[in-house]
Amino acid sequence: MGFARTCSVALVGVEGVVVEVQADLEPGVAAFTLVGLPDKSLVESKDRVRAAVVNSGVAWPQKKLTVGLSPASVPKSGSGFDLAVAVAVLSAAERIDPKEIADLVLVGELGLDGRVRPVRGVLPAVLAAAEAGYQQVVVPEQSAAEAALVPGISVLGVRSLRQLIAVLAGEQVPDEEPVEGGRPDAMLAGLMVPGAGAGTGLAPGREDALPELADVGGQEAARQALEISAAGGHHLLLHGPPGAGKTMLAERLPGLLPPLTRRESLEVTAVHSVAGILPPGEPLVTRAPYCAPHHSATMQSLIGGGNGLPRPGAVSLAHRGVLFMDEAPEFAGKALDALRQPLESGHVVVARSAGVVRLPARFLMVLAANPCPCGRHGSKDSSCDCGSQAVRRYQARVSGPLIDRVDLKVRVEAVTRADLTTRGGRGERTEAVAARVREARGRSAARLEGTPWSNNSEVPGYELRTRWQPVPGALRAAEHDMDRGLLTARGFDRVLRVAWTVADLRGHDRPDEADLAVALQLRTGIERGAIKDRGGLVAGGVR
Repeated sequence: MGFARTCSVALVGVEGVVVEVQADLEPGVAAFTLVGLPDKSLVESKDRVRAAVVNSGVAWPQKKLTVGLSPASVPKSGSGFDLAVAVAVLSAAERIDPKEIADLVLVGELGLDGRVRPVRGVLPAVLAAAEAGYQQVVVPEQSAAEAALVPGISVLGVRSLRQLIAVLAGEQVPDEEPVEGGRPDAMLAGLMVPGAGAGTGLAPGREDALPELADVGGQEAARQALEISAAGGHHLLLHGPPGAGKTMLAERLPGLLPPLTRRESLEVTAVHSVAGILPPGEPLVTRAPYCAPHHSATMQSLIGGGNGLPRPGAVSLAHRGVLFMDEAPEFAGKALDALRQPLESGHVVVARSAGVVRLPARFLMVLAANPCPCGRHGSKDSSCDCGSQAVRRYQARVSGPLIDRVDLKVRVEAVTRADLTTRGGRGERTEAVAARVREARGRSAARLEGTPWSNNSEVPGYELRTRWQPVPGALRAAEHDMDRGLLTARGFDRVLRVAWTVADLRGHDRPDEADLAVALQLRTGIERGAIKDRGGLVAGGVR
């Protein structure tokens, strides 16, 4: 009788659970039994592992074989257990010393010819192994760079089962034929889900590939709101006629956000690795992601779902980045309202029959909407064909509780001919605005040092009212609006957060009355003389 054990990792959402893979050989009729709550793709690993072992030049043990995945209560899915199962079986057959694999964590899929194929979710798997105290992992060669992002852990990247057997047995490592130049690497097939990266904004990872803010003609007020949104992490609503530049503005918001910190990069990379949208050759996401789902998206695709354990949705793909909801009134009402909870908590908890999964979802939301079905309501130069009831029904498609969670509401006016044909319509470049955003974030980070919050949009209202107070008398207008019913309690706190961001952009130690006026105008849409149509904020404005 032979027995051996090693470890692999089961992914539950974007978190990993270390699984012990046990192999037991007993005399009897040759059979292969896999137990431990495996799914269909994992059950099929029996045939993949057997073929890979035989084609690697090793005899398959002709005994009764039982492979157990412990703990048995955790659902296991995917083909990433193949490598651990094969090594455990060979160790039970005394081809490999069981002591060599007892403290190893192996993640990888096996081809029938014995090659080790990359799988999705390597980074969260290695993170789980490191947190559990393991120090050595074996992954496919193509995923070694992604696994090496985890500090304090030794990573071995292998191309085939033959190579791994030689390493563990202390034999000479055979060479594998490299992929010919110019030919696609078949090993990478399936690592990225086809079409899954569309709209996520991951491809243009270079600074020079990001859309340029100066390409937007006119729209000074909207550009200033974009700057405030990026500096404080405030949600933004852009409403106005078609063709005014709402989508262009939203696409340029990620370029204003500062690069992700190391911790944020690991969080984002883990989500994208599980979702299958991490481009090969780019193991670490360093720029804020951008996700723009179509308005036909279902609630499950936005929040997370799928067969079995839920998979990350659009809100998780936009984690630490921008979620752009173009044509917001065209989305299903339930899908939009499902965003209310992650907007407040920064995560979503999805419960399904297969289990409960917690997914990260701290994103900056941008909504874009036309004023009516024809798009001309309120326009000075065009008449609207929609009746008053049609306009009210269209605007009511975005619920009040969701709008109440939006900090900045900006009317995007139609672009004039002068904005497009003269240089006067060109505003500042992305680089200049992003530099001010970084300075403002630096001021807020210094103020919030030692607290659990990183930017103004995360600070609770109670702290802003008691610990970090504005200049005495600056809140009079906001208190008056609250008494008139123009502001809710949540709206009052959000006005305070925006005012602190405006103060950070202006270099003020505390928000004054002018800073509060800007925040109130952006919140309520009521003109207060705080924002000009052109030329920036008055009274020591942002620029």
